[in-house]
Amino acid sequence: MSPTTGRSPLVHAVNVSKTFGDNQVLKGIDLDVYPGEVVVLLGPSGSGKTTFLRCINQLETINGGRIWVDGDLMGYEDKDGVLYRLHDKKIAEQRRDIGMCFQRFNLFPHKTALENVMEGPVQVKKMAKADAEKRAMELLAQVGLADKPAAYPAQLSGGQQQRVAIARALAMDPKLMLFDEPTSALDPELVGEVLKVMRDLAAKGMTMIVVTHEMGFAREVADRVVFMDGGVVVEQGPPAEVIGNPQHNRTKAFLRRMRQEEEQHAKVVSEVVEASAAALADAPE
Repeated sequence: MSPTTGRSPLVHAVNVSKTFGDNQVLKGIDLDVYPGEVVVLLGPSGSGKTTFLRCINQLETINGGRIWVDGDLMGYEDKDGVLYRLHDKKIAEQRRDIGMCFQRFNLFPHKTALENVMEGPVQVKKMAKADAEKRAMELLAQVGLADKPAAYPAQLSGGQQQRVAIARALAMDPKLMLFDEPTSALDPELVGEVLKVMRDLAAKGMTMIVVTHEMGFAREVADRVVFMDGGVVVEQGPPAEVIGNPQHNRTKAFLRRMRQEEEQHAKVVSEVVEASAAALADAPE
């Protein structure tokens, strides 16, 4: 869903900078994301994409600039132009409205899929357990895991674990979902099941910022693609423009590498499918 003229952004980032020691990772990022919009961040490793996501959610503190989510200044209070860091409790309250899925699933290994999804609503929102269980079952069904509520993470595939992680984030009824390379830790044959859930979320109007190298997802689902390199936004626009007709040499070089990786990925998936088919053919009846 593309933004319309006159709408206020859900995420409003102005001149955001972040430094780790002597390394300036973000160098004045300006970005607006509108309600219902899907924005994909592309760029090479080290370009600042993940750091920017973590700054939105205040998992990293910014060294300059400001970030607002739904009108709230994240992590700070502005008093006459001077920023004062909020207490941890207040920052935690701000995070409740933002769901985040990481490369690694970060599920509680000693809890079932159902218990993982229930945890936030029960512990943070103080929801009644019966209500939280009902909602968790609905969300597990939404991500295609209605038959796995009693399974522990170790009993699930990587794709299934990531889908539980998405359901867990959705259980907090977030205004915004942040995805940090949600498929990068998965075997090639499991990537599609996670991307399907993300496509469904986008179709339902969830505002999403996605760091990914899945170019097909970016082309099909993103309203806007933002290419970052060296801590700055190099170019942004509709996927057909940024991916189909990039204007900057850095974007062109990155996309050439991505096309090569896509070809290799397709080859690996084809080999896996062929090997599986051969194994089934050779199996005794």
